[in-house]
Amino acid sequence: MSQSPLEFLVVIPARLGSTRLPRKPLADIGGKPMVIRVAERAKASLAQSVIVATDSPEIAQACQEHRIECLLTSADHPTGTDRIAEVARLLKLPPQTLVVNVQGDEPLIPPELINQVAQTLADHPACAISTVAVQICDPAEIDNPNAVKVVLNKAGEALYFSRAPIPFVRDPNTSTSHLRHLGIYAYRAEFLQAYTRLDPAPPEQAEALEQLRALWNGYRIAVHTASEAPPAGVDTAEDLERVRQILGDFPA
Repeated sequence: MSQSPLEFLVVIPARLGSTRLPRKPLADIGGKPMVIRVAERAKASLAQSVIVATDSPEIAQACQEHRIECLLTSADHPTGTDRIAEVARLLKLPPQTLVVNVQGDEPLIPPELINQVAQTLADHPACAISTVAVQICDPAEIDNPNAVKVVLNKAGEALYFSRAPIPFVRDPNTSTSHLRHLGIYAYRAEFLQAYTRLDPAPPEQAEALEQLRALWNGYRIAVHTASEAPPAGVDTAEDLERVRQILGDFPA
């Protein structure tokens, strides 16, 4: 029996409001706005379509100039997931459609990683979400609350995500490994609509981790363990300069 071809779409939520790096999606990288660089990486994946979802007419105009599909969405969304859910409603996506959330500040994201997170969800029909983790090699990351850890069950599904060092190693002679969560997700369209009706969960509020809302409400999350971490995204002006040096020689 032949395997069905992988079908999914990519949605890139993008908004101009950013406290650490104002107007980040429109930051110039080698002659193109960052959000366009991200969309071009996504278009190099197997996605059937790539859509930028924004509340900014300026971002929409940049997309139009570079022939990138864009949808204007509400300015009131508290999270990128809510913005993607609006896209799913606007497009009237069938319930089992796979939607990959690519962050708008990942201009170096490998297209194969996008394919992999979609494939992982396709391979786990009982799961509503898929995401990616990578083994932690630097011991300092285990105690770093900015590095989110995840523990999996034997089926490769998430048991819990935490900023704390999990699993806690009580006996230093115990052989164990720690996984760092990477912020790329795939969702089934039906989950996106359900998510917008879920109240914030106590562990989500304690950890400030949105994915815990899904686990709290009984949704299953499949996790692909990548062999290596992708290049870091852009959070600061220093990150932006690093990416400019990598991509700046590309023609506009």
